[in-house]
Amino acid sequence: MKIAVEGCAHGELEKIYETIAEIEKRDKIKIDLLLCCGDFQSTRNMEDLQTMAVPQKFQHMCTFYKYYAGELRAPMLTIFVGGNHEASNYLQELPYGGWVAPNIYYLGYAGVVHVNGLRIAGLSGIYKGNDYLKGRFEFSPYTENTKRSVYHVRQLEVFRLKQLSGKIDIFLSHDWPKGIYNHGNKDQLARFKPFLRDEMEKDQLGSRPNHDLLNALKPSHWFAAHLHCKFAAIVQHNDECGRVTSQVGRDDIQQKQSDVTKFLALDKCLPKRRFLQILDIESENHTDDEGQLTFEYDLEWLTILYLTNHLTNVKESYYYLPNEKSVNGERFNFTPTTEETEFVRKKFENDLKIPDNFCRTVEVYDPSTHQRGQHYKQPKSQINPQSLSFCDTLGIDDPLSLAMLIGGHELSHSSTLDNTEDSALNESILDEHNSSLNTSSTSFGPSSAKSPMKRKSNSGLSLPKPKASDSNVSGNKEELQIDDQEEVNDNSYKEEINTDDNNRPESINVVKETDSSDKVKSTNLTKPPIKKFKRRNQDIYNSKDDECEESN
Repeated sequence: MKIAVEGCAHGELEKIYETIAEIEKRDKIKIDLLLCCGDFQSTRNMEDLQTMAVPQKFQHMCTFYKYYAGELRAPMLTIFVGGNHEASNYLQELPYGGWVAPNIYYLGYAGVVHVNGLRIAGLSGIYKGNDYLKGRFEFSPYTENTKRSVYHVRQLEVFRLKQLSGKIDIFLSHDWPKGIYNHGNKDQLARFKPFLRDEMEKDQLGSRPNHDLLNALKPSHWFAAHLHCKFAAIVQHNDECGRVTSQVGRDDIQQKQSDVTKFLALDKCLPKRRFLQILDIESENHTDDEGQLTFEYDLEWLTILYLTNHLTNVKESYYYLPNEKSVNGERFNFTPTTEETEFVRKKFENDLKIPDNFCRTVEVYDPSTHQRGQHYKQPKSQINPQSLSFCDTLGIDDPLSLAMLIGGHELSHSSTLDNTEDSALNESILDEHNSSLNTSSTSFGPSSAKSPMKRKSNSGLSLPKPKASDSNVSGNKEELQIDDQEEVNDNSYKEEINTDDNNRPESINVVKETDSSDKVKSTNLTKPPIKKFKRRNQDIYNSKDDECEESN
């Protein structure tokens, strides 16, 4: 299967697809799948643009809205993770993933899917030590602080990914794993990006959670972006001591493919930049009844989401997750058993195919009516029909719904603006969801029989109770750094493809792989048990020396 990998998209979908079309025409090939490594910028209108953490001079609508409106359609299945420059309000509606436009799928805060038998996992956002141990408390309209903290990686997603077993073919992230530069041409990277030299010398560049995931999952491929440069590395995993060693330039290594990770970071979509790479990775030759790629949920991942639903936290305080040092017999290993996966399979009626249930829920940007200099406000958060359907089927909670309820805000349910069959998510879904929480979208009174904090499992499986902390954590001031030399300008993109001396695009390489704020008057929210924050977790991810700079 031929896969195109894109670095930072920065909203320039039309240019990316045009570049791929030129490659297909030139090389007489067909690209089956596009993977994007963050800063996707799925802005549907000017209101969405106000939730993106960039100065106003960098707020450009770009071209995603055309795909959302149906004016254009993605020519191949496109899968992406979030970065640090996103329409956060829209992506927050899809915490467990979903379609942001026809044929364009977001993996959520973290996610795992299968495409033609290839197992693709991903983690959205960037690492910031100050927010890593907090819950998902943010919702729109955001403050200047929460506009940034909303895209910071949280420990729960990393914890869930660590429960995975079996082979991971491809892992997507925006951040680089910490220390990955030691496994490639570090000197060349320092020459191209001199401001990274000091961080590399201090061993502070990159994400510490991503480093842990790299060692735990050992994916065959890891793709990233964020630092706006192309960088490749090969990591050989040493199972005996749990460490990794560089094998760049050594041809005598005879190691199983599953024990080696090929890392590739790419640039952002600009002329004469290496932002795209084509890979040929063997996969199962599966197609559906219409001759399309098979696109399915990962059963193990669904089961992990179900088993760890009680760990969902939406408070702005630090909290701990269970581990092997727990003394109260609390479960800490959530790698599912066969019984547990079969239970979840039945919830989906033995059909793991990802439904084509995209629907438009907001008015789309219209260039003909847009007035320059007009003031726009951030939109209020909405509950997306796709998330309602997914959560009701699996029996888990939507973090955005919980955060809004605890914040004393009404739940605003999105309604579809489409009249087509593929978006027929109607009032019955909303009614079913409200019934499952025993709440209404306008008020939550004392008559509620169930707490909207957490769903009760009907599986009969023994699950530990949620843990939380009442610790008050002061806000942390953050500054967003923008490189003026790399400013994104709508008029700066050219349709030419940069070529080298051999008349091949510099940005393209073909590689053959052998292996495949209205408040509620009254609530009935049951407060989870209080337990003090465990210092040992804070020591693991000390924010003093492990914060990753938020660069453009």
